[in-house]
Amino acid sequence: MKFHGSLVALVTPFTAQDRVDEGALKRLVEFHVAGGTTGLVPCGTTGESATLSTDEHGQVIETVVQAARGRIPVIAGTGSNNTKEAVSLTAHAKRVGADAALLISPYYNRPTQRGLYLHFKAVADSVDLPLILYNIASRTAVNIEPETMAKLVADCRNIVAVKEASGNLEQMSRILQLTKRRLTLLSGDDALTLPVLAIGGTGVISVVANLVPGDVAAMVEAYEHGKPDEAIRWHDKLSPLTKVMFIETNPIPVKTAMGILGVIEPGLRLPLCAMDGANLEKLRAALKAYGLRSRRNTRSMASPGLRSGRHRGGRGVPRPLGARPAASPAKPKAR
Repeated sequence: MKFHGSLVALVTPFTAQDRVDEGALKRLVEFHVAGGTTGLVPCGTTGESATLSTDEHGQVIETVVQAARGRIPVIAGTGSNNTKEAVSLTAHAKRVGADAALLISPYYNRPTQRGLYLHFKAVADSVDLPLILYNIASRTAVNIEPETMAKLVADCRNIVAVKEASGNLEQMSRILQLTKRRLTLLSGDDALTLPVLAIGGTGVISVVANLVPGDVAAMVEAYEHGKPDEAIRWHDKLSPLTKVMFIETNPIPVKTAMGILGVIEPGLRLPLCAMDGANLEKLRAALKAYGLRSRRNTRSMASPGLRSGRHRGGRGVPRPLGARPAASPAKPKAR
């Protein structure tokens, strides 16, 4: 399996009663299938996996797999700070039909590099499923060093990719060099997607794609097809929206934005909480500047923002809010 393009770090919608909203989750899957997303990643950081019960974790992954119906890959977030739990969650993902699993490095424990190696190897040896490492020291307090990744790739044939959110492009280059580019590099930071593509990455696991899947997909495709200037224009267009998605802890801004747009109920679970008033105004202004309009209909992903467009396959289909425009961003005028 080749991981590339715009894979969305899918939010987990909750009902007003704080239960997983399966109906909204299924509508999100349809939204991304229509919008050009190349992979769905439920139960990651953006999916609030840390506050999901084990039963809810399984429920979300099963719902997404069933709704996707094989049309696009599902990469289930199955990481844990407990190796046995990570093995169990990954085995469950395989049983219900997930195409791959995303494994965050064990948080809070602060394992050594040998501990990290043994943790990921235990999962790889236990479950025959393609595995993507998730390196984000800002959340876990430990960095997976390039040498550790290289040893894992050499010893575990099913460790095939890394979601890199270290923000360190030099480290990412070393990962590719030490693994002889056998490890697929995916950006874990929307702001760095284009630089990561430039050093040999193949795509992004994106937060902002929850709002504008077609635009993120178009940026990656433009670069893949040898159109760097067009990719840069997409990067410039997306940058203000990307920036505001991280003015508070992810996924607070993106779920708030989806609530403003009427896509889902914007419920969060403590200790995540509603946005600060000043930041909320910045978010509203960024959505308006991007051309994303508020909707009041929280029940339907079919009605908000639908307009004529062309899908990646070339056939005319309704295009959801945030799906790819018919044309790329206009070139800047010569001065």
